[in-house]
Amino acid sequence: MLEMLNKALLKFMPIMTPTSVIIGILFTETFKPYAFLVPWLFAFMTFSGSLNSKFADIKTAIKYPRPLFICLTILHLIMPLLAFGVGNVAFRHDPNTIIGLVLAFLIPTGVSSLVWVTIYKGNVILTLAIILIDSLLSPIVVPTILHLFFGTTVHMNGMEIMQGLIWMIVLPSIAGMLLNEATKGKINKVLKPKLEPFSKICLGLVVGLNGAVIAPYFKEINAKLLFITAIVFIVACSGYIVSGFIAKLFKEETDIQIALIYNGGMRNISAGAVIAITYFPAAVAVPVIIGMLFQQILASFTGTVLSRRVKNYTSFGNF
Repeated sequence: MLEMLNKALLKFMPIMTPTSVIIGILFTETFKPYAFLVPWLFAFMTFSGSLNSKFADIKTAIKYPRPLFICLTILHLIMPLLAFGVGNVAFRHDPNTIIGLVLAFLIPTGVSSLVWVTIYKGNVILTLAIILIDSLLSPIVVPTILHLFFGTTVHMNGMEIMQGLIWMIVLPSIAGMLLNEATKGKINKVLKPKLEPFSKICLGLVVGLNGAVIAPYFKEINAKLLFITAIVFIVACSGYIVSGFIAKLFKEETDIQIALIYNGGMRNISAGAVIAITYFPAAVAVPVIIGMLFQQILASFTGTVLSRRVKNYTSFGNF
């Protein structure tokens, strides 16, 4: 029963997040009182997603560090810089939107990237290592880079952001790995399949609750909102393009290229929304929530492009 539910939810993934955002906005009065549940739901999602991770994945990544270093550079240097530059050009007099745009492309890679990497036969071990190491580094990386970019021009409590990321990402990840190691992988085979459908449901709830919090900014579809949407979409597309170009530039193997494209293009955008709503003015969350609207759709489209390339070429060396 749970397996069938999980398969049905998996097919629904590309439209789950935009649907949840819309529901949250339409029924804001119903959902908004339950926004306090978001960090708990997110911690559960992280725990469930980490049950197939092992500390050996970190050793593997450290042994062959180049793809890991490339991905972390894309995630926390190239894309935030791109977002910062585009934001300052497009939203010169709107600091909250600039912060939101940078935050949307500074947060760690998305756990759901593992799903897409698996579907398109990318390097799963590398993906697990990237997700794990990036998650562990996020409490330091995110507030530090935000401070470097915005300094005293924005009021934020870096320590609180760090604590929030530790609670939502780091501790659940370590707990999942420890259980996986202690049971020698048995818990991953027994418990994870039962938790997966609930994890996907939690994703929809997190997105819907966050949508309810910022609903006032979406009540009126105006030129500014459409412009923000266009900019976020363009920068999000560039994440996949930049990752693919750099992976090709370094002549990585096919499976590694796929892993880099998805991990460099996707973000743990639910975590970004939680951070934006919890520690910043609600306007900061607007670009982040908009990113939710098409993240899974972009991932699906990228998979279609990758599939066509595989048919036309014998390897992604020609990608």
